[in-house]
Amino acid sequence: MTDKPLRLGTRRSKLAMAQSGLVADAVREATGRPVELVEITTYGDTSREHLARIGGTGVFVTALRDALLRGDVDFAVHSLKDLPTAQPEGLALAAVPRREDPRDALIARDGLTLERLPRGARIGTGSPRRMAQLNAHARAHGLDIETVPIRGNVDTRINFVRDGELDAVVLAAAGLNRLGRGGEVTAYLASDTVLPAPGQGALAVECPPGPLAEALARLDDPRTRAAVTAERALLATLEAGCSAPVGALADFTGAPQDQAAQRQTTEMRLRGVVGSTDGSELVQLTTTGHVPSTQAEAEALGAELAAEMLAKGAAGLMGERAR
Repeated sequence: MTDKPLRLGTRRSKLAMAQSGLVADAVREATGRPVELVEITTYGDTSREHLARIGGTGVFVTALRDALLRGDVDFAVHSLKDLPTAQPEGLALAAVPRREDPRDALIARDGLTLERLPRGARIGTGSPRRMAQLNAHARAHGLDIETVPIRGNVDTRINFVRDGELDAVVLAAAGLNRLGRGGEVTAYLASDTVLPAPGQGALAVECPPGPLAEALARLDDPRTRAAVTAERALLATLEAGCSAPVGALADFTGAPQDQAAQRQTTEMRLRGVVGSTDGSELVQLTTTGHVPSTQAEAEALGAELAAEMLAKGAAGLMGERAR
C-alpha cells in the first residue's frame, strides 16, 4: 500500500508544474512515497478575460479543489496568493513551505529599471494591485508611464517586451526564480514601492484532513505560515478578493536575504495597502508586533491593521478595478 503513488493535482502551466515538482520532491523525501503529477485545467487557465473582470477569487483553484473532494487526486499545490481566504469544508491547508522571494520584478527592454524607463513607457501587468502602486509611485516621483492590463503565461508576458509591444512587464520574482528565469529580471521592485499580493511567493499544499495531511505537515515552515496568515487575515477583513488592488507583506527584522537573522527575531512587521488603480489615492499602514505563536494571533494582527485601513477609507478604494 505504501508503494502506491500519491497523486498530486496541479495546473498545467509551466510555472505550476515547476512549483508542483518542487513540492513533489519534498514529499517524496519526507514520506518515502512516490508522487505522480496529475494535470488539471482550471477556469483561470482557459479564460482570456482579465482577472479583475472574471472575479479573480478561486478561478485558478476551484477545479483542483473539486478533484480533491472527488478523490481524483490525493493532494494539490497552489500559489497561495490564488487561494480564497475562506477554507472550504473537507479540505485542510496541510503545509505552507518556506517562502520564496515575495517581491515583484520588472523585466524591461534594454535592461532598464523603473526610474530609467522613457517617458510614456507602457508597463504590462494583470494586477490592479500593481497598477495602483505603480501609478502612485509614478505620480509621487514624476514618472510618465502607462500601465496596461495583460493576461497570459510567463512566456507570453515577457514576449510582449521582446516583441516591442510593451516597454516592460511586472511579474512575481518567485515564479521567475522557480522557472530558472531570474536572470531576465532588470530590476526588483522594493516592497516600499510595490507591496506584493497577500501570500505572494508562498505555496499552499492542500488535502483532506487525516493521515496524509499530518504527513504533509512536515513541509510546513512556521514563520512563513505566520506571515501569510496575517496577510490573508488582512485581505479577509477587507472583504477583498484576489483581484482587488490590495497589497500586504509580513516580514521579520533582519536583512530580507538573511534567513538566520529572520528566524531569530521576535518581531514581525505587517504592511498593507489599498489603492485606486489610477494611483490617485492610497491607504497604506504598518503595524509591528511579536512573531505570532498561534494562528489566532496572526489572524488578529492582520484583522486589526485591516480595521485601521477601513477606518481611513480603504473600502471606497477597493471598488476601483481595472476596466
